[in-house]
Amino acid sequence: MTVLNLKPILKNRTLRADVVEKLKDAIISGDLPPGTKLVESQLSSLLGVSRGPLREAIRQLAEQGLIDNIPYTGTYVANITVQAIRELYSFRTELEQFAFKLVWEQRDDAFHDELILQLEKLSLAIKSDDHIATIFEELELHNVVYKHCGHALLQDTWQRLRGRLHLYFTLHQKAHNRTGPYINAHDKYVKLALGDDLPAMLDHITEHMQQGYQKVESLVSEIESQN
Repeated sequence: MTVLNLKPILKNRTLRADVVEKLKDAIISGDLPPGTKLVESQLSSLLGVSRGPLREAIRQLAEQGLIDNIPYTGTYVANITVQAIRELYSFRTELEQFAFKLVWEQRDDAFHDELILQLEKLSLAIKSDDHIATIFEELELHNVVYKHCGHALLQDTWQRLRGRLHLYFTLHQKAHNRTGPYINAHDKYVKLALGDDLPAMLDHITEHMQQGYQKVESLVSEIESQN
């Protein structure tokens, strides 16, 4: 198993939440590469926790698609494949378009203010050259429409997808050799989201999701060939 720089977790939150955060960070950063077998005894020792919360965390990350449980074989960091990236793009596009169809007639001042605030937070993270904050704030910007759409199952599906999207955004940064999107990359998205033309918004979602796709696919193809 790959040697990790994991440190014992702080116990000021639930153990499961802390273990989830540490493992997710290790996967997204590449410290735990795709295909790595997870050995419970080693992870338990490194993190300073019992196997109970560790197993709960692994189960949660499996639900998010970051970990694969293979019967009679073991638990592994999920492999990144071109097919998985394609499915992620297409599924995410459909989800976000559906969310906007639901929210369109319900948009209010709270929706407007939150979207503007998140754009400001994302811009600040980009200007600060903080790639971790940039990914978080970009996901939070897209999260606004799901929060306000009034569809619990859609919201749950989006939350389950966020782990894989976080990993994708990290790959996107690597493929484009920068710490985040361009400073104005979401201006049109927000403008249309607050405008009056739903078809234009839906078309832009498709366009927005495709930005940089070819470079990411090439990077994933290279990673896949090395595994």
